[in-house]
Amino acid sequence: MPLLRDKKRLIPLIAFIILVLLSAIAYFNRSPKVIDLQTYSHFLKSDLFQKAVIKDYEVILYTDEDKYSIIKDGINLEDLLVKVPVEVQQNSDYSSEIFVLLLLFIVMMIALLFGRRRQLSAQKNDKEAQEKRAEFDQPQFHRKIEPSKSTVTFANVAGIDEVKEELNEIVDYLKNPSRYLDYGISLPKGVLLVGPPGVGKTMIAKAVAGEADVPFFYHSGASFVQIYVGMGAKRVRELFENAKRYAPAIIFIDEIDAVGKARGGGRNDERESTLNQLLTEMDGFEDNSNIIVIAATNKIEMLDEALLRSGRFDRRVFVSLPNLKERQSIIDVYLKDKPHQVNSEEIAKMSVGFSGAALSTLVNEAALNALKRDAKKVQDSDFSDVKDKVLLGKRKILSYSEEEKRIQATYQAAKALSAYWYEVDFDKVTMINGFIKDVEKEIESKTQMLSKLKVYLSGFVASELFYNETYTNSAADLKRAKMIADEMVQMYAMGEGVIPTAIDSANLIDEAIEDVEQFLVRTKKAIKKLENLLLEKESLSKDELQRVVGEFL
Repeated sequence: MPLLRDKKRLIPLIAFIILVLLSAIAYFNRSPKVIDLQTYSHFLKSDLFQKAVIKDYEVILYTDEDKYSIIKDGINLEDLLVKVPVEVQQNSDYSSEIFVLLLLFIVMMIALLFGRRRQLSAQKNDKEAQEKRAEFDQPQFHRKIEPSKSTVTFANVAGIDEVKEELNEIVDYLKNPSRYLDYGISLPKGVLLVGPPGVGKTMIAKAVAGEADVPFFYHSGASFVQIYVGMGAKRVRELFENAKRYAPAIIFIDEIDAVGKARGGGRNDERESTLNQLLTEMDGFEDNSNIIVIAATNKIEMLDEALLRSGRFDRRVFVSLPNLKERQSIIDVYLKDKPHQVNSEEIAKMSVGFSGAALSTLVNEAALNALKRDAKKVQDSDFSDVKDKVLLGKRKILSYSEEEKRIQATYQAAKALSAYWYEVDFDKVTMINGFIKDVEKEIESKTQMLSKLKVYLSGFVASELFYNETYTNSAADLKRAKMIADEMVQMYAMGEGVIPTAIDSANLIDEAIEDVEQFLVRTKKAIKKLENLLLEKESLSKDELQRVVGEFL
């Protein structure tokens, strides 16, 4: 089709060029008008002739506007020579005709070469497309799906002690399958790693392969999704056939939710056929196939139920964000090859909510910060400097007006004073960033949760108290306060009764606002003092805040 379109475009172009050239030939080589002797005599007497060209049997006479012809023997040449310059041509001059024809030939050749080049290019593209499509249709032995050799072991992955215990028997099974077969034990065909992004699911799968010293086939769920219907299913089939040849082996499918979403709803024939093929391949495993399929997802609720039933992903391993001890061990691993003077336990305490990947970035950014300040070793202060950048991204420094600065200073001062009074932990208070520590506790009381709720509401209450107005800077804190209230009511039965009602959360928030308002009314002078210090310094440490509070409370 592209070739046909090129030909159709070339034909009008060539025709146009020919028409232009023929018009040029006709213009430059138009025949002179034949005149009689009387007209010739009139033109000669009127001095209308500009020049004359004598040819074999005729005389060509040129005026300003045209050219004329008369038989040479019918005129007196001497009279003509007196009046106009005369040129004698012994033979006919075809140079202009030859030039035009040569030009026409050159243009035609260029057009033909251009067309041929386009034709060859189209043929080449068509051939490449056919070869690419044929690649999917080749027999299995022509395709190259090679496994990799994992060099990662459990020793390289910190902070996953519970996960290691779950997967150790998988490793042992791959190393010593006969030991399990003698006891008639069938290990799971598939293991599903479930957890938020960045907790190391891919690293864990590589560590299993490294510990067991078996080939490792890696594919992402998205790599199975193809343009052509049936190609994704073909890839799945070829992957599993190759893995069987390398058995014992591990197949790892990252982000399996890309291909394993629940069927129905938004229909996608290609994805469904790929998922069906994956289910078929897992059903076709022999108990002694020595192939383990490990998949990873952070959206288990989106997976098709057929993937989760017995005989497919029999075992689910939940990989959560690391706790304090696990974060400390991860930080120690990443600090191992860096010159440092760091208390990893303190860094672990300040990095609540960080995944393993985020901790890796935190350590790297801290090292970069130390390098920028020409320090010989990474210090605790470097981690404090880059924590918010890693967790929230680099924030643009806001350009507050003077009025906005005072509003924000009042907001943060009230929040800091409430945090101190209600014993909610923090390091320092600044003009912009949130500063409350979400300290991990296995058991938290209603009083402790109410204290956090009041702190998050205190800036909002202070705005109404000092300015008789509410502002948009309270959006994030209000959202967090609503989340705490909902958790208290729905998860921990801290509302009016064990069964939550629609108004329980609202009642908790209203009561917290009332308590905070009474506290802030009594501490207006302390808030104004803190507000002025924040405007002056833009940040206050916990010790500085304590000194101010001591003056007024």
